[in-house]
Amino acid sequence: MRAAEQGFLLLTCPLGAPERGMLTTAQFRTLAKRAVQMQVPLEDRDITKEDIMSLGYGAAFANRVVELLSQEDLLEHYLRRSSRAGCQCLSRLHEEYPLKLRKALDLDSPGSLWAKGDVSLLKQPTIALVGSRDIREENAAFARQVGIEAARQGYVLVSGNARGSDRIAQNACMEAGGKVISVLADELEKYPTQENLLYLSEDGFDLPFTAQRALSRNRVIHALAGKTFVAQVADGYGGTWDGTVKNLRFCWSNVFCFQDGTSGVKNLIQMGATPILESQLCDISILKPDNFNFFDQ
Repeated sequence: MRAAEQGFLLLTCPLGAPERGMLTTAQFRTLAKRAVQMQVPLEDRDITKEDIMSLGYGAAFANRVVELLSQEDLLEHYLRRSSRAGCQCLSRLHEEYPLKLRKALDLDSPGSLWAKGDVSLLKQPTIALVGSRDIREENAAFARQVGIEAARQGYVLVSGNARGSDRIAQNACMEAGGKVISVLADELEKYPTQENLLYLSEDGFDLPFTAQRALSRNRVIHALAGKTFVAQVADGYGGTWDGTVKNLRFCWSNVFCFQDGTSGVKNLIQMGATPILESQLCDISILKPDNFNFFDQ
């Protein structure tokens, strides 16, 4: 691992200890820009509090940066644990880090993704499937068909491994001989490595499930995809609603909602999502979004 990448992880990654007080991606970017512009001479030595303060920062922030950078033993231990669990780190400075995430999410993109499986799937054409955990029969059939068509048409399916819509689509895709990227909200290390399956986790390989992590990973699912399909959504609440509305607002990917007549889907269509029926999945490449977007007005 390059020194720059080590420094990035020391400053921005929990490394199994969220109380470290890491920098946000925005804070790191500002620090890096100041360091380059002012050309602070390091002379093959450790960065000091005075170096950071010379960039215009106060003593408290400077002490924080120096303390984070000094925790090299913690980073080494965490990376060894990751390797034993079959996981690897893709920081924002890593060559395998998805360019589409950096472009779509900018400063909100994960500082680090932890991967288990075939990272080459990140470079292949993708579609995403999102939807409710408690799913109706016709909506489940739509989710299943998205998975099957992803496999048949050569797309990697991106989803979130949650009960209901996610797993229905993922399983259907794998059973049809397809490939899946599953973005987790729980411990990456506990999942077995499988062929044609890549697990991703934000910020660490050992972090447990939280509701906040489940909400946060939705932006990664939407932004990794060229097109996102919504199998079922509750009106005005829940992770599927939240992630899809943000996608429509920030244009992470084109959104297609299964036209089930519910108020949730109707409201997403009013915001700019494109309605779709199961029969239209036969050629995903020709699907085009409606031009209208509520957030452009």
